[in-house]
Amino acid sequence: MQEFKLGTYIKKRREELGMSQEELCEGFCSVSSLSRIENNQQDPSRNLTKNLLERLGLPKDRFLALWDQKGISVGALVREIRSDMIRYERTLANNRQNVQDSIREKLTELEKLVDPDNRSAQQFLLAQQAVIGKLEGPYSPSEKLSMQLEAIQMTCPKFDPEDFRRGHYSLDETRLINQIAWTYSQLGELKRATDMYDQLLKYVEKNDRELAGYAAHFCLVSHNYAIILGMERRYSDAIEVAEKGRCLCISRGSYQLLPGFLAIQAECYCRLGETEKSKGLYLHAYYIYSGYEDAANREIMRQEMKERLDIEMPDCSLF
Repeated sequence: MQEFKLGTYIKKRREELGMSQEELCEGFCSVSSLSRIENNQQDPSRNLTKNLLERLGLPKDRFLALWDQKGISVGALVREIRSDMIRYERTLANNRQNVQDSIREKLTELEKLVDPDNRSAQQFLLAQQAVIGKLEGPYSPSEKLSMQLEAIQMTCPKFDPEDFRRGHYSLDETRLINQIAWTYSQLGELKRATDMYDQLLKYVEKNDRELAGYAAHFCLVSHNYAIILGMERRYSDAIEVAEKGRCLCISRGSYQLLPGFLAIQAECYCRLGETEKSKGLYLHAYYIYSGYEDAANREIMRQEMKERLDIEMPDCSLF
């Protein structure tokens, strides 16, 4: 560990970000422990190393050799669950059972693997359980929100949904904040959801540009923010935010949410009475979703075009 001068590496990055020791170690360890780590007087555990590097936005791969096989297995399982969650979102509601069962099995396996002090993994577990629901069915929005707030407070005990701009967050933490904002919208608290997305988008733009996952994360936040703006009937604002996300998708080659931005703009232009522009955007979104094998969103596009524009599209089930 000393060979890598990990403590020096952490201290240098923290100071570059203008972050205090209290901000970096909040939810993970004491200030005195972090001080010893930064002075290379104490070796952090595998879990603490991961948490500190993530909050600093630093790559963990170069330290992978320092982790034991359990840590590698946990990381691989987390990646599998993330991929399954994407597949879950793309599957039609009546065909989701097999995907849900697979995710639950992997969450159970992960629960057995992770150490009690691995707060980021415990946070991930609780956050995904909130999304996937119980065996009997989904959690209510209020139950889901309670679980998500408990999850974020595992690593950010002072987190305040009303004002979190001055915090420092890892990519996983900002993903969870995104989920919390979305759950507020499901509870009908659109103003609070809008305020959270506005804060979060500004945070991502300011702090995450150097991260490898910046484009995908900015697109996710701006996608959901644009949807909420549309729900508030702020159609021009929604189009503007969606356009930022669309342009970043193209410039960074991160295309997963591209049809989503087109669909948001299509609906907003329809609401504003610009029918031809709406039609073109809907058609583009419909065919991209078809190419992505995203049956759930393809069907939504087909229904919306029928209801709003009286356009009858074929059931493009090519795959």
